[in-house]
Amino acid sequence: MKVAVVGHVEWVEFVRVATVPLPGEIAHALETWEEPAGGGAVAAVQLARLNGSCSFFTALGSDDLGRRSRAELTKRGVDVKAIPEAEPTRRAFTYVDDTGERTITVLSQKLVPRGGDSRLPWHELRAMDAVFFVSGDADAVRHSRAARVLVATSRELGTLKEAAVQLDALVGSGEDEGEVYHPGDLDPAPHVAVTTAGGLGGWLQPGGPFRSTPLPGPVVDTYGAGDCFASGLTFALARGDAVEEAVQVAARCGAAVMTGRGPYHGQIGAEQLVP
Repeated sequence: MKVAVVGHVEWVEFVRVATVPLPGEIAHALETWEEPAGGGAVAAVQLARLNGSCSFFTALGSDDLGRRSRAELTKRGVDVKAIPEAEPTRRAFTYVDDTGERTITVLSQKLVPRGGDSRLPWHELRAMDAVFFVSGDADAVRHSRAARVLVATSRELGTLKEAAVQLDALVGSGEDEGEVYHPGDLDPAPHVAVTTAGGLGGWLQPGGPFRSTPLPGPVVDTYGAGDCFASGLTFALARGDAVEEAVQVAARCGAAVMTGRGPYHGQIGAEQLVP
């Protein structure tokens, strides 16, 4: 299959601590590492793991972090198609505590792909079996709609409303106020809206509740769980799974990534989806 992600990259410095410090406290790092992440990058790598390849339409700063991001993502099987921007690549700082919970601080505005920028080969999206839209402008959404299946995150409701295209699936967290979707928020309405609720599973509109998937190991790091869930959903819909089956694939991807350090170490591939 041919799949793609349209979205952004952040260069993230991760710091593991026992607990996130309260105001005035000093925390001692137990472990540190850094790598390209952010919703678009995480989703693209997960789709590449599942599918064998993934095109990634994005924007990167013309700086060392932009170059390192491209190189690292390429090593992970992603075909990076990036607009070079004058602004620096977005950075972020993420605490991961003993429970695996992540707390994120972003340090600048994200760089996103713009549909009117001819430096990106938007025509290639017409040949895609599926696209997952993470971030960009309304024209980027409209280009994404050329794919056979279009999945989008509810984090970008404003952009999706402006684009006014039919989504095959809208996905987001019911525990994050910035991702909550209500019927009538989009016109036309998505064919299905998938709302996740952590260990409780989630809800399909239409369709009703669905169950979570048991974790394959102890929680290490929750960073990227939602993005991997959405990538699993996109992959499964692209190969023709029914929505209920696609949600279970998505849940397995979201659960697995939480058992590894950072957004990539716990990701699963298609071979691990075989019963």
